[in-house]
Amino acid sequence: MAHLRSRRRLALAVPVVLSLTASLGFLPAAASAAPRVESAAQAADAPNLAYVVNTRLDRHTIESVKKAIAVAGGTVVVTYEKIGVIVVHSANPDFGKQIRAVRGVQSAGATRTAPLTAAGTTDEGSAQFLSEEQAEKTAAAAAGESEPLEADQWDLRAIGADKAAQINPGSSKVTVAVIDTGVDDTHPDLAPNFSAKQSANCVGGVADTSEGAWRPYTAEDYHGTHVAGEIAAARNGIGVAGVAPGVKVSGIKVSDPNNGLFYPESVVCAFVFAADHGVEITNNSYYVDPWLYNCMDDPDQKAIVDAVNRAQLYAQHKGTLHLASAGNSNHDLDSDAIVDASSPDDGTTYERTIDPHTCFDVPTQLPGVVTVSATGVKNLKSYYSSYGKGVVDVAAPGGDRLYQIPDTPSKNGRILSTMPNGEYAFLQGTSMASPHAAGVAALLKSTHPWATPSQLQLLLKVQADNPGCPESYDQNGDGTQDAVCKGGKRVNGFYGFGIVNALDAVTK
Repeated sequence: MAHLRSRRRLALAVPVVLSLTASLGFLPAAASAAPRVESAAQAADAPNLAYVVNTRLDRHTIESVKKAIAVAGGTVVVTYEKIGVIVVHSANPDFGKQIRAVRGVQSAGATRTAPLTAAGTTDEGSAQFLSEEQAEKTAAAAAGESEPLEADQWDLRAIGADKAAQINPGSSKVTVAVIDTGVDDTHPDLAPNFSAKQSANCVGGVADTSEGAWRPYTAEDYHGTHVAGEIAAARNGIGVAGVAPGVKVSGIKVSDPNNGLFYPESVVCAFVFAADHGVEITNNSYYVDPWLYNCMDDPDQKAIVDAVNRAQLYAQHKGTLHLASAGNSNHDLDSDAIVDASSPDDGTTYERTIDPHTCFDVPTQLPGVVTVSATGVKNLKSYYSSYGKGVVDVAAPGGDRLYQIPDTPSKNGRILSTMPNGEYAFLQGTSMASPHAAGVAALLKSTHPWATPSQLQLLLKVQADNPGCPESYDQNGDGTQDAVCKGGKRVNGFYGFGIVNALDAVTK
């Protein structure tokens, strides 16, 4: 059931940068994670866990640390020398503590709280499949459209993507990698634009590029396929169209087959793989498990932030722009405190109050990552979308099934896109907003092929249309504001610099 994980996972982003060094250093200690207490019995019955060990960037130090890992009862799974990250398995309950004391180790910690064979899932909400009757009705309404189901794609029209495709559908020299639950490249709307040579299965931290390794485990792991269609479903007279129907899309699978979770070592692998295989843009509609927020006073969580940040910065330095979803909890990410009652999501959860300025959702809150909030057909923040002034960079259509209903054949406020086995379905979430922005970023990269990641991010903000803060945000009409938008017409907490605009991306 991995598909249900992906953008129930809040990807937040805070106003402040993380004060990381240019040399891929780690974040300073700070924050408010409630301490975890382990009993003697728990320590004696310690599970076999995965760890990330982050070292100084020189080969001598890395080799020395690897020897210390063996002495401490660890087994090296993979070493990323370019970023100084070593993935390790160990059943030694004191492994983290012992290895952190080793010279040259800058941070180290467990990437999970449950054994490597853990199983389970977390629900985000199910997809609503397009029925045959709906499909026939939509196809009839779209008689003048190039794609049979495009009449139900209000999201494309909301950002001018239908008109942009007539001018510049995007370049096949640009690839957007979907880091997710896998992509079904056999779908007729995805096959024309799929890049197998830039796809892999990164689960566990080691890239598997064998044929089809990037595909979802089952049809229920549909999240990545839906995301891929939103970005680059081809305009081929079949089904739907993507925001950038001329660009390439690849799949990098990171969801664990046992529980659908996106563990740090898998995401580290994905960022490094994308960078080393010439990917220009990555879409990240997830947060790295098992912690919704990683607090810097916890050595395990600090190590997770350090490892993933090294990987994503490495990719940025090689020319890759990352976009990530803002989360579906309607949280104000510029507030003083947020209650996290869902972590760790691979074991026994407990409630903790965190400061979103010092406890980080990864990868969204990492420096240089574009954070995307969700809107509906009325260009209003979706009721579920998290927000925050100085946190959200841009907004994009993610759907709103409750308060923003489009005048389309299916009258469905969600986003229609591709699903495994040649199917189509409606989903909503900031998971859907991020790929719309990624598609626009791909159009910008097609128009400005020499733009760096930072320049692309600037262009993405410049071309966005900002509706400004609404006078009232009482969605259910009960007299209480459901969220408070701070800021002005230029930049604010609901939309950042504005809602992305595909037409502007190819004409300005």
